[in-house]
Amino acid sequence: MRILIVEDEPDLLTSLAQALREEGYAVDTADNGEDGLFDAEGTDYDAIVLDVMLPGLDGWEILRRLRRIKKTPVLMLTARDQTRDRVKGLDIGADDYVVKPFDLEEVFARLRAIIRRGTNITTNRIEIGDVLVDTAARQVSFKDKLVELTAREYSLVEFMALHRGEVVTRTQLYEHLFDENEDSFSNLLDVHVSNVRKKLGAEFIVTRRGHGYRIA
Repeated sequence: MRILIVEDEPDLLTSLAQALREEGYAVDTADNGEDGLFDAEGTDYDAIVLDVMLPGLDGWEILRRLRRIKKTPVLMLTARDQTRDRVKGLDIGADDYVVKPFDLEEVFARLRAIIRRGTNITTNRIEIGDVLVDTAARQVSFKDKLVELTAREYSLVEFMALHRGEVVTRTQLYEHLFDENEDSFSNLLDVHVSNVRKKLGAEFIVTRRGHGYRIA
């Protein structure tokens, strides 16, 4: 899953990005409104963490403009704790709202929830044959046994599970699993797909030649 963080406090931006990467997310960052809007409009993120008070365009204006063209799930971060500010953000199109200072585990949980809702999944447990994906625990079981996956392998399985039944192109997978600092022309994706098949069964991820991958 690929996340964009738009936040102008350097320490918070760095720590939140690092925490999300440790959770297995690919993360892009922007420290001002103009760059944040440019990234949000130009890339299909799984979710955006958006601060309200930003230099240049504020978070509300970014959200207004983004909602004209995209439905990307947005979690707003703000120091404002007034009801009218939360209502304003939600009315403009935010999917959820967290007030600073916040607990990282709460941010993670809210991100998981808005990502699931964005794909019309209502539960954190997704069953696919003998495979169970628990998006809350970020764990995968095969035939009732936990399977040890790397963070990137888990992200691949989770993304495919949230889009089960759909053909997912290689381009989509690169865009959602790797951030802007990674080499998308490498064979990393093939390696991850091969490793997942070894751990969850050769038929778990099916290749649609010339189109991409899918799971039943």
